[in-house]
Amino acid sequence: MKTLSVTISDEDAAKYELSADQIDFEELMKKIRSHRAKEALDAMHRIAKETGLDKMTMEEIDAEIQAARNAQRSNRH
Repeated sequence: MKTLSVTISDEDAAKYELSADQIDFEELMKKIRSHRAKEALDAMHRIAKETGLDKMTMEEIDAEIQAARNAQRSNRH
């Protein structure tokens, strides 16, 4: 096993919720992925509100999904 030493700012440590002085690499990756996923979700919510997509009904969403699937099938043939 290899041990690496990494310096990280207090701001980044807080952003990625890193409180321990030592952390397993897999746990570090999990925290970074989780933070990035939350940022992406927040961006999607913001865009949906800005464009009015947050007002779509389930029927409208289902119709959009079906239209995309139909278009994808048409492009394969």
